[in-house]
Amino acid sequence: MSLIHIQNLNKHFNVLNRREGLGGAVRDLFSGNYRSVKAVDGISYDIQTGEIVGYIGPNGAGKSTTIKMMTGILKPTSGTIQVNGRPPYENRIRQAQIMGVVFGQRTQLWWDLPVIESFKILKEIYKVDQKTFDTHMGLFNELVGLKALYSQQVRTLSLGQRMLCDITASFLHNPQIVFLDEPTIGLDISIKAKIRTIIKELNHTRQTTIILTTHDLGDVEALCQRIIIIDKGKILYDGDIRRVNALFGAYRTLKLQIDHFDDSTEQTLRDNLTEHFGMDCGIVVTENETDWTDVTIDQARTPLSEVLSFIMARFQVTDVRIVEISMESVVQKVYDGALQ
Repeated sequence: MSLIHIQNLNKHFNVLNRREGLGGAVRDLFSGNYRSVKAVDGISYDIQTGEIVGYIGPNGAGKSTTIKMMTGILKPTSGTIQVNGRPPYENRIRQAQIMGVVFGQRTQLWWDLPVIESFKILKEIYKVDQKTFDTHMGLFNELVGLKALYSQQVRTLSLGQRMLCDITASFLHNPQIVFLDEPTIGLDISIKAKIRTIIKELNHTRQTTIILTTHDLGDVEALCQRIIIIDKGKILYDGDIRRVNALFGAYRTLKLQIDHFDDSTEQTLRDNLTEHFGMDCGIVVTENETDWTDVTIDQARTPLSEVLSFIMARFQVTDVRIVEISMESVVQKVYDGALQ
């Protein structure tokens, strides 16, 4: 039996059509003018024990709504959802024993207490015996040096330190499944690496099932064997990460600052790249709202290093950044049939 079973799951919200101004606000108090918003629209999938699944999509796609239904916070409008054989919204206390959750910037630690006291409170809430608690604390200290934070008040922790502690708290009672909703948002590279280390180790040693929602494709590539892409409440793709890596792993964007860059310079850059690398070179030039120019490159067709060398030899480049393809670009390419 699947650990998570979802069949034709729907979640609709009634949203008031609000009017402008003070008079509109008063009339809205007595208004029945609502519209139905389909946050989740007929999705179906199964997740097995021990999987790490990347659940990705742009903002407003329905990711967090689905997570909240899987954790029992929200009740579906219709459809079937079972976690460990039970609907999660029917007995949330019992279901909480098998789940761990991290919701982005929302901490489950006590703000004014030292970190270790928050862990001890959670130990009592989840009825974790002392031997298991000590074993878990020892493992986290070994993986990421967590002991150094024990005496600090939660309010004094940096964002990265607090996220490490929140993730530790979510694994503390040895849950069967952990939901991580944007766990690395706003974090630096070193903290991201520590978080990935924790997730991979606990998945490997305890067969903990991980559901990861993120906008960081680096997290997905480093951790997940399977991804589910969702947009506008519908599943666009559910399958092996290797197919996605083969398509999107080759794309990179050069962000360039070029002196005296204007519309004519932009056209010259396009013409030069097309003339040198060919019409089918897989290079797209766009100027964004700042003073940066974006050059998106399909490395399967044209090496990034060659493009960068070519541009720097012909234009006065003052700064360069290299970024991965955005989540919005991934979703757009799926809509365009790239993964069919």
